[in-house]
Amino acid sequence: MRLSVTPATVPAGTVSLRVVNTGALAHEVLVLPLPSGQTIGQREPGSDQRVDEADSLGEASHDCAAGKGDGIAPGSKGWITLTLRPGRYELVCNFPDHYARGMYAELNVTGR
Repeated sequence: MRLSVTPATVPAGTVSLRVVNTGALAHEVLVLPLPSGQTIGQREPGSDQRVDEADSLGEASHDCAAGKGDGIAPGSKGWITLTLRPGRYELVCNFPDHYARGMYAELNVTGR
């Protein structure tokens, strides 16, 4: 399992993330601020095999639509549009055990 982001650096402001699920399982993408000094993949999953998503700025987890849903099915697309400040963000799939198996990527947001 993996999650990749292209481009990995975008300017601050309105950012639309288009998620294409090319895998064999349903997935989602949450946008989490990355704390200073932390690198991607360091979050500790809980007993439910998911990371804490209390700080989530939003998610793409709806087939052929924006925002929350039940996951993006294999072969489908979803998206979300957010206003992001400069900083580092971790994009994660938070379905059980997906984060622990490597489904995360970094998005860098630069000043205008």
